[in-house]
This record gives sequence, structure tokens and C-alpha cells, in this order.
Amino acid sequence: MKRNNIVIHLILAGFALICLLPFVLIVSTSLMHEKDIALFGYSFIPKRFTLMAYEVILKNPQQLINSYAVTIAVTLIGTAVGLWLTATIAYVMTRKDYKYRNKISFYVFFTMLFNGGLVPSYILISRWLGMKNTIFALFVPYLVNAWFVLLMKGFLQSIPHSLVESAKIDGAGEFKIFVKIILPIAKPAIATVGLFMVLQYWNDWWLSMLFIDKENLYTLQYLLIRVMRNLEFLNTEFARKYLNLAQVEIPTLSARMAMSVLAAGPMLFVFPFFQKYFVKGLTVGSVKG
Repeated sequence: MKRNNIVIHLILAGFALICLLPFVLIVSTSLMHEKDIALFGYSFIPKRFTLMAYEVILKNPQQLINSYAVTIAVTLIGTAVGLWLTATIAYVMTRKDYKYRNKISFYVFFTMLFNGGLVPSYILISRWLGMKNTIFALFVPYLVNAWFVLLMKGFLQSIPHSLVESAKIDGAGEFKIFVKIILPIAKPAIATVGLFMVLQYWNDWWLSMLFIDKENLYTLQYLLIRVMRNLEFLNTEFARKYLNLAQVEIPTLSARMAMSVLAAGPMLFVFPFFQKYFVKGLTVGSVKG
């Protein structure tokens, strides 16, 4: 058994290393000279270290800090509100004594097959709801996701209904049952869906592009995309000719990698807090009694 455990741990360690190598390569490339990347390609060990890519991106640090703050705020608010709505909808869909249960389930499933489209969604958010150029436009459209609701529903269905009935006999109301009994048991599902929501909000740039014109409301991803587009423009033959940039080395490939580091780095510190709940979620239902 011990020898088998050693083999399994070695295999898992090797797999973890393979998963880590791409990120190491990204960090290394972000520290390389642009000419070295063009001549020698990507390398785990830069031939010449430089922070030029980070210097270009951090040229306006206040704007970057502001974008981080906006993204963090949107992620926290959107995830918290979204989890509450997702859990409540999923809980209602699991209650067999609720007469509108099937209608709500159909409505949730229907939105997975059909949506309103881009133009109606834009009109709804910007004109009817008046959320254009407000922070609400950055998280309200993603508050309820049908797939997340069905994922949460699948977990809540595994909770014995006898717990709810026992709580009712003891005099607990619906809200107290949901908050005191259902939510604590559903921590693995909440953590799983919560991580998906965090990644969704953190990586989003689409809503900023559609609804935000004010620079102080740019999210991190959208700001980095704008910086990348500016660098690519400055690296064109037209810009170099008419802006006298022929002798200037403009990092584009290394800057792209540096942006990946700045965008993905914080998420690496989030996952460990959810890891134990993922393990519990994988083993739910494996042991009865």
C-alpha cells in the first residue's frame, strides 16, 4: 500500500508540475526582451531580464489601481448577490410542495436555450434600467446564470427532505430553514458555484466595452485590452513612420504575457480557500447514513 501511495503521489506531483509550467513560461516571457522573443522564441529562462513590459503597463499606476478596485468590488458584490439569488431559486425548484416549481424550472431551462440577444439586452440595461456608465451594469447582467442554478439544484436535491420537515415541526419558518439548515449543508456547492462566479466577473471585459465610457469604471481586463490595442497600434508600420518610433522597442508579446500575470495572479490566491469544499463536493453522496 505504501509503495502504491508513493507512485500515486509521484504521478500527481508530475501532473501538478505540468499544469504549473505554462504559468512559469508566461512569467518568464513577460521578463524577456521583445527582440529575444522574436529571435529565440519563448523560454523558461530569459536570456536578458527586463521589466519594460511592466513599465509600459504601469505607466499610469493610478488607473491600474482604480481598475483593480472596480474589478474587486464588482466581483465581490456580484458573487455575493448572485450566490444568494442562485441558492434561493435552486431551493425553490427542489421543493415538491411548491406549486409553481415546474413553471420556474421550465423558465430557468428555457433561458439556457434562448436569450434576448445583444441589442435588446443593451436597450434594457442602458435605457430602460438606466445603468449605462454605472457600476451596476458590470454585475447585474450576470447575477443569475441558468447553468449555476441547475448545478446548485442538483446538490440541494441530495439534502434529505426529512430535515426540512423536522425543522417545521420544531416551529422553524421557511427563511430560517433556508438560512440555518440548507445553506450550511450546501457549502460545497456554494463554494463551487462561487468560484465560477468569481472567475466570470474577474475575467469579464465584455460588459465594460458595452456599457462603460468612463475611464474610472474600467475593469481590469478591459483596461489591459485597451493597453494591448494601443501597443499593437504603436507597433504598426504606419505609427512607426509618422510618430517617429522606428528606433523605439515597443513590447507587445512580452506585454501580453505581463498582462496575463497581472490578471491571473490574484486568482491563484483565491483557489486554495475553496479547495477543501471542492473535495467535499466530490465525495457528497458517496457515504450514506
